[in-house]
Amino acid sequence: MTAAMIDGKQIAADIRAQVADRVAERKRLGKTVPGLATVLVGEDPASQVYVRSKHKACEQLGIASFSHVLPASTPQKELVELVD
Repeated sequence: MTAAMIDGKQIAADIRAQVADRVAERKRLGKTVPGLATVLVGEDPASQVYVRSKHKACEQLGIASFSHVLPASTPQKELVELVD
């Protein structure tokens, strides 16, 4: 059995292009556009970077994105209500 080389970056780019095309087609047809909502509680720098990258990807693909940033002191009840 021989190993096959794959180009992960190219595969990812191809998938992103396909998703962007499908989102654009949905918009053109007047259909609902997919979206991503994030909830960031606290100020963890790594989490901020991660969430920012997800919103940037959404923007590039034409996907709607919604960001909710809450202080670390947010009560659990308030967080659960937001998620609901």
